[in-house]
Amino acid sequence: MISIRTDLALEATEICEEQSTALDGVVVDTKELEDCTVTTVEIINETGSKIMNKEIGKYITLESDLMKFDDDDSREKVINYLKDELIDVFGTDQSKRTLVIGLGNWNITSDALGPRAVSKTLVTRHIFKNYNKDYDDDFSEVAALSPGVMGITGIETVEIVKSIVDKIKPDRVVAIDALASRKMDRVNATIQISTGGIAPGGGVGNKRKALDKSYLGVDVIAIGVPTVVDAATLTIDVLDLAIDNLMEVSKESSGFYTMLKKLKEEEKYQLIKDSLDPYDKNLIVTPKDIDETIENLAIIISEGLNRSLHPGRI
Repeated sequence: MISIRTDLALEATEICEEQSTALDGVVVDTKELEDCTVTTVEIINETGSKIMNKEIGKYITLESDLMKFDDDDSREKVINYLKDELIDVFGTDQSKRTLVIGLGNWNITSDALGPRAVSKTLVTRHIFKNYNKDYDDDFSEVAALSPGVMGITGIETVEIVKSIVDKIKPDRVVAIDALASRKMDRVNATIQISTGGIAPGGGVGNKRKALDKSYLGVDVIAIGVPTVVDAATLTIDVLDLAIDNLMEVSKESSGFYTMLKKLKEEEKYQLIKDSLDPYDKNLIVTPKDIDETIENLAIIISEGLNRSLHPGRI
């Protein structure tokens, strides 16, 4: 069982490999683009789902440092990479109706990716309804909403989304949310597209009831970016760097450092987490430039969605 906090299927496969766990029921494929690595992890049966602790489906991960750069050229490249992957997931049927849901708390910057992206998404449902249209060559029917979080509304997010799905009857739901990573270098530099649904609040360890096809009755595609790591995860990275430096400068026997180095990552994580938890110190950590970064990521995701859903925007 994977206990290190991560929402990325790619990282779950890495943990399994570190634990020498056979990835039965899981297919992994990687392709290298000019400035981006795209990894597809497909969980094909219940065995794979149990090993990975994730639902059956495809998990497509885009990794690129270009996401950290706030300039038009870098942003345009990432948008096109994302658009291409979303078109593969969505297909080319322009008659499908889409409901975009921005999950997260708009009052907390690191959790505001969903609401920010929704605010920049091109919505067209009202136009289709006003003109009694079922199809358009340049646009598809899109509605969008940020339902907030239970602490703000007093209502479970899934209850809000379910009621809207039952009312407007979309063909699919696209849920955008902030995630958690096990690696600091993946924070704000990774996008995951999933066909297996999503549990709101998972990134901060506060999972609610999942938004998935079994509950909503329609396909659910989740788009997420890891914007945080927990303190225990970050401490592992710092500890590994410190051990490497100590081994280099130590003039005496480095047997103790070698022993620490050989500890499995999950063992180090559990050791650090157990040390932090009694003092309520297992904090959630996000980079200091998160305000600008979230705005940039919201543009990338919303425009990637706009171009994949509306051919007229390509």
